[in-house]
Amino acid sequence: QVQLVESGGGLVQPGGSLNLSCSVSGLDLDYYAIGWFRQTPGKERRAVSCITSAGGNTYYADSVKGRFTISRDNAKTTVFLQMNDLKLEDTATYYCATDASIGAKLRCVTGALEADYWGQGTQVTVSS
Repeated sequence: QVQLVESGGGLVQPGGSLNLSCSVSGLDLDYYAIGWFRQTPGKERRAVSCITSAGGNTYYADSVKGRFTISRDNAKTTVFLQMNDLKLEDTATYYCATDASIGAKLRCVTGALEADYWGQGTQVTVSS
């Protein structure tokens, strides 16, 4: 059974930091690109960041470049999103997702990941 479980969300003041984790089971992550998306009520889910299966290529939305860093651990079972200098507009539910279909690498690095599996989401609230 495939499971993606996000954690690490919470309430933080502007300028603060959070480190989100996406723990994946039931998949061989060697073959999957993994991305982070975020969504606010009434809005579309949008890509935030992505890392290719080998970890050699990444994508960041313009709004988070220079503030967020995506990484994956050596065993490739967990993907992290380090979020620094958080802003009010970063408030959202954050989801991780995997993509193993043909063309996943290109979709990942262009912010167009097509998810095979989704996590349940973790809430990030930036508020003073």
